[in-house]
Amino acid sequence: MNPSPPLTPPPHPSFWEAFRYWLRLGFISFGGPAGQIAVMHQELVEKRRWISEERFLHALNYCMLLPGPEAQQLTIYIGWLLHRTWGGIVAGTLFVLPSLLILIALTYLYLAFGDVRWVQGLFTGIKPAVVAVVLFAAWRIGSRTLKNRVLWGLAIASFLAIFVLHVPFPMIVLAAAILGAIGGKIAPEAFKGGGGHGAHGKSYGPALIDHNTPPPEHVRFKPVRMAVMVIGFLALWGLIMLLLVPNPTLHTMGMFFTKAALVTFGGAYAVLPYVYQGGVETYGWLTGAQMVDGLALGETTPGPLIMVVAFVGFIGGWTKELFGPEALLSAGIAGASVATLFTFLPSYLFILAGGPLIEATHGDLKFTAPLTAITAAVVGVVVNLAIFFAWHVFWPHATEAAPFSGSFAAIQAIIALAAFIALFRYKQEIMRIILVCMVLGLIQVYLS
Repeated sequence: MNPSPPLTPPPHPSFWEAFRYWLRLGFISFGGPAGQIAVMHQELVEKRRWISEERFLHALNYCMLLPGPEAQQLTIYIGWLLHRTWGGIVAGTLFVLPSLLILIALTYLYLAFGDVRWVQGLFTGIKPAVVAVVLFAAWRIGSRTLKNRVLWGLAIASFLAIFVLHVPFPMIVLAAAILGAIGGKIAPEAFKGGGGHGAHGKSYGPALIDHNTPPPEHVRFKPVRMAVMVIGFLALWGLIMLLLVPNPTLHTMGMFFTKAALVTFGGAYAVLPYVYQGGVETYGWLTGAQMVDGLALGETTPGPLIMVVAFVGFIGGWTKELFGPEALLSAGIAGASVATLFTFLPSYLFILAGGPLIEATHGDLKFTAPLTAITAAVVGVVVNLAIFFAWHVFWPHATEAAPFSGSFAAIQAIIALAAFIALFRYKQEIMRIILVCMVLGLIQVYLS
């Protein structure tokens, strides 16, 4: 028999308690945005109850509309709700920092020694785990969001649009928002914000930031504050760019990755062609083969997949010998840091300046109906992502022309199935499953 949910909200976490959680999240955020959001939901909504499911989804829907990594933006948003501007900055930075440090170390090993067999073993195990995590995330989001036939229809339509018709993700989001805005007027009951504590008979108890929690002073919209945020951001960006002028390669990287940050609608896979074209063909920072290796390394590390930009920046700095042939490591670190900084910097502006506007729309159907429709559409997109991962993992040698060519990776399929059962049936923690899969991958590679 399940215990009854608590009757009172949890105490407000101290800044350092939240700091420890965000740091831990930075080290366990595998599985791409779907997996990362699932991890945050499990911890912040279900276990700690720092934020209710409805408020969590309200923030997530806003992040889905923005360019950039939505999982990192969601951490900034929740960190800001809990501990003001500084809380948002710390949460977003700790979400990315472990991945940056790990990628710097792995890229150095990749360039200096050229032997990444053990890394291959790690992602041989991680990839089927990612398939399970993403599919499980689709189930979790869908079970809480798709409360009626209309929302189910939106999810199915978005899946068919991206899977069959290859409609770009931004167009799906825009179409869902328009349908939600219209539907909110003609069928408001179908588009009410979902995910309250009682959704689907599941209750976690009152949350610290709940549906009816009065907004604290720091989340109220103030035009002067928003103007100061925008001016301050532009000044910071301009100052850093000015400091990079003496080094043309780093200055070019700053401009290039700023542009990349503003076109990352649809997730990392949508922007990879742009990064590939610039990094490989336009600027010659790395080769096409190295770009593929970087994507593989990026999949073995926590954090957003777009962190592959750190790999691109590191190799660009190393290749161009920014500080001379005797300081290649320093050049690589500088390149990786610049690429990461300019890729993620806009996310802080979008959340810290735009968050008060979004909080002001909480509970207003004309704003929440489009966001509810977007969440339903995202379920279909996440299912498509799970299928995309599964295809690449289970048929590693297949191509679009011959989608099922080559041998079927039966061991990876078994690992993925076992991981999904562990998540779905036995409620195992995602990080524990990933660690077990990593060990299985190492065993498979070294025994083959």
